[in-house]
Amino acid sequence: MNLLLRLALNAIALLVVAHVVPGVHLHGVVPTLVAALLLGVVNAILRPILIVLSCPIEVLTLGLFTLVINSLLFLFVARLVPGFEVAGFAAAFWGAIVMATVSFILALIFPVSRATD
Repeated sequence: MNLLLRLALNAIALLVVAHVVPGVHLHGVVPTLVAALLLGVVNAILRPILIVLSCPIEVLTLGLFTLVINSLLFLFVARLVPGFEVAGFAAAFWGAIVMATVSFILALIFPVSRATD
């Protein structure tokens, strides 16, 4: 049940991004759900690996390189999912920031426990 709630919250955050950030477009419900699911998987698996691999750059930029990693992953998912379009790196950069912010706010409103039920 927690997985479905997380997927729904990510999909809502992605819809907000598509409405707020110019250059980010979603075409339908299915691409929204697939993109939300894939963003969750990519952020859970690839993001930590990339952060560890870029550790020297992370230290030099005081962690700001994480924004670049998030943007590249956002752009990567957009390239994989038909119906989810991102115009370029700038749109991906702002889309990733808005996505993280909206997801954080939604997680505060609808807390999801990490324990398995």
